[in-house]
Amino acid sequence: MTKWNISFKAEGCCASKTELVQTHTPNSEATNKLPVAIIGGGPVGLAAAAHLAKRGEDFILLEAGTQAGTNILTWGHVRLFSPWRYNIDKEASELLKKYGWKKPDLEALPTGKELVERYLQPLADIPEIQPHLHFHTKVLSIGRKDTDKMKTANREQMPFVIHAEKEGVLATFEARAVLDASGTWGNPNPANSSGIWLKEEQSLQEQMVYGIPDILGKERERYANKCVAVVGGGHSAINSLLDLAQLKEAHRETDIIWIMRRQRVEEAYGGEEKDALAARGALGSRIHQLVNDGKVTVVTPFLIQNVKKSMNKIEIIGSQNGKERIIPDVDEMIVNAGSRPDLMMIREVRTSIDSAVESVEALSPLIDPNIHSCGTVRPHGEKELRQPEKDFYIVGAKSYGRAPTFLMATGYEQVRSVTAYLAGDEEAAKKVELDLPETGVCSVDLKSKTSCCTSNSSC
Repeated sequence: MTKWNISFKAEGCCASKTELVQTHTPNSEATNKLPVAIIGGGPVGLAAAAHLAKRGEDFILLEAGTQAGTNILTWGHVRLFSPWRYNIDKEASELLKKYGWKKPDLEALPTGKELVERYLQPLADIPEIQPHLHFHTKVLSIGRKDTDKMKTANREQMPFVIHAEKEGVLATFEARAVLDASGTWGNPNPANSSGIWLKEEQSLQEQMVYGIPDILGKERERYANKCVAVVGGGHSAINSLLDLAQLKEAHRETDIIWIMRRQRVEEAYGGEEKDALAARGALGSRIHQLVNDGKVTVVTPFLIQNVKKSMNKIEIIGSQNGKERIIPDVDEMIVNAGSRPDLMMIREVRTSIDSAVESVEALSPLIDPNIHSCGTVRPHGEKELRQPEKDFYIVGAKSYGRAPTFLMATGYEQVRSVTAYLAGDEEAAKKVELDLPETGVCSVDLKSKTSCCTSNSSC
């Protein structure tokens, strides 16, 4: 049974704040008896919980939101382009079947809301997982107990210590291993092409959305008959554009501007009919047709240098083909420029992070969009995800850093391998298999006529 001590920390000369502290004896034998801590209650975090539960390993799962899949519900209206069969972890499915769960049509495409309601929430509710969940628990930092990043002596014998805010109260958890599956959603990149947050952009938050707003639902009036600029060249931007185009059919005064850094708009269409995921390919085909029909104004390549308020409008300042250009009179901006991992919480952990992609370093050559655009990645598991800090792993979307090509199926195989290793099953950890659908598009070196998939072994 978990034991909690209540302690009081002085702040200033008189103020105090209650802190919950989960206490354990600080020696290696006691450390090995501690649970594995999972950070994040999304698909990958819950899959890790399912695998640990199946193996009889003790664990805790810390989730900042109010329920499983909280971040997914922020885009719950969006339909995934990957069918159910790529979105359900096999071990989680087996556990759910014990309680009468009915598997959805594996070829159907769920919305984010359906993913949560029909899969993640039922998984979180099963007896093997539910008692180990801590909601309303925002992780602030992860480190080794009484051991800062600089100290090496006996480091691996010390338990991990996780400082969090649980329902407004400071809480400390100890663990023998940590899986950081906190993802990147909710930590967006700015519109600024330099990747830097400027105060002018931050001051316009009432007119800017970072994500995929519910344009055809609860936010319909916000965008109807407005001039809306969508920033980004990926699937999130295309989803926003397609919804705006549908809105325009009923509200003719709606103007849609698509701003990208790409050299040519065709680069955003993806593999279209060549894509193994028909719905993903269809996104490219549909936006291709809208551009051809003149329903979307494309501005590319355009490098945003700043955004400013001009009266009650937004003025987008940047450069196009080396010349300064200003896009005036924009009412709303939807920024789909990707996300970045929150690395502050793991600052006291020894990590190997790629300096550019901000991914797990071993994965960078496989997913760096500068050299490998198709989204296909070779099978990888515990060995590749292993960090200099023993028994600490970054998994799921966060393991990809800023790279945009992560699929849930990748994260499921990651945690299957990692949890097998933590349970002492090294043979199972090494047997890594990954079957991902091809996108039908790949980076091509125009000089050598080779693609990223023919020039290395990652595909």
